[in-house]
Amino acid sequence: MTNVYSFDGMIVFGLLLICTCAYLKKIPRLKQWMFSEKKGVWGVFYKAAVIGTRLHIGVAISCVLSAVYILVLK
Repeated sequence: MTNVYSFDGMIVFGLLLICTCAYLKKIPRLKQWMFSEKKGVWGVFYKAAVIGTRLHIGVAISCVLSAVYILVLK
């Protein structure tokens, strides 16, 4: 189990946030409601969704590498 306060826990949390926001951006009603603001707290979700959609190959590789690290090496 990863700890949120460790470095690898923060990496996993960030990757999960990016993947979740990119997935939720594909839902039309949530896109209007959740990703319309580009500043403030909701802006973090918007920026995470943009990172997830533009860098989807890099994010997917990072997810696989972090999963291998947590399951095998740790």
